[in-house]
Amino acid sequence: MTDLLDLDSISAEDRYKLLSALVIPRPVAWVTTVDAKGVVNAAPYSFFNVFGQDPALIILGLQHKPNGSPKDTTRNIDATGEFVVNLATPALVTEMVGTASSYNPGESEPSALGLKLAPSGRVKPPRLADAPVAIECERMMALSLSAERSILLGRAVGLATRDGLVDTERMHVDWAGDYPVARLFADRYARLEEIERHSIPAPYRPEKTWEDTE
Repeated sequence: MTDLLDLDSISAEDRYKLLSALVIPRPVAWVTTVDAKGVVNAAPYSFFNVFGQDPALIILGLQHKPNGSPKDTTRNIDATGEFVVNLATPALVTEMVGTASSYNPGESEPSALGLKLAPSGRVKPPRLADAPVAIECERMMALSLSAERSILLGRAVGLATRDGLVDTERMHVDWAGDYPVARLFADRYARLEEIERHSIPAPYRPEKTWEDTE
């Protein structure tokens, strides 16, 4: 038997609880931004992914405060047009989760938690020095969906990686088993340790010609 549930008949809180527990694992964007005074903000977002390559797109689901006002990440991106997506490995989960705590406006999470920063190459916000990957982004557009939620599209313009992670001649990535952490649900995170070792090629589909479409 299949259980059918009308999502419109339950509360938004319950919809979040169910959907975030079913759509797993999700990558986590550990976003760094900077305000007009140079204060660096860091916060994790698990509604995140890459969304294309030409242009290179990053998509973020940004959550606002209960009264609808933007959090520091959204405010900083709107003001400066720039942000950095850092990826955390399991060794950095405690620090990453720590940046999700409530801090006063203008208070720097990296400073409060002692996180090391490093300059970016193409944007003003710094990257988190201990993160193995930092994707430098420029704001393209945002779509407001409700008082609580908006979607941000950013263009990836720069990439910083730890030594040995990327072979730039072959454009090959070797995580050496130390993969980024992924969000499951509630306070649970996944370690990506069991990766399928054999490849499954996509079925062959010959290219269509103009004659095929006429």
